[in-house]
Amino acid sequence: MAIAGRKPKAEGQRVNRHALKHDWTDVKDIPFADAPKLPSKRLQGKSWPTLTRRWWKAISTMPHCVLWSDSDWQYAIDTALIAAEFHDGDVKAAAELRAREKLLGNTVEHRRDMRIRYIDPDAAEASPLIEDEDTPSAGVAQMEDYRNVL
Repeated sequence: MAIAGRKPKAEGQRVNRHALKHDWTDVKDIPFADAPKLPSKRLQGKSWPTLTRRWWKAISTMPHCVLWSDSDWQYAIDTALIAAEFHDGDVKAAAELRAREKLLGNTVEHRRDMRIRYIDPDAAEASPLIEDEDTPSAGVAQMEDYRNVL
């Protein structure tokens, strides 16, 4: 889900120099390979449209899929059903598909809203999923920061 507030700017362009509340999640720019396959048939035994299969290949290989849990994959498969309806010509499904694709982070702008950025795998020193014991979690406010203000 998108984080509230303005979109982040590059490090040198920021006006406020204080620490960000929501930091970036860096993901190595390597296509994801362990995605579940689409079911063989969709509802009522219909086959998947070619455009939907192409859509699924693009969605399921995004590098930030490494962050997804089982519930995220189920959401993506449910979104594939909506994409299939849209690809079959049901234009009423377009608005729902657009909203769901935003939550999946399928464009650069959507990933920026979610504070996800792809980094060069050669330049990455540590895995984005592994934190040091001394490194605070990005979503948790540190009490030391508030104590220093008082």
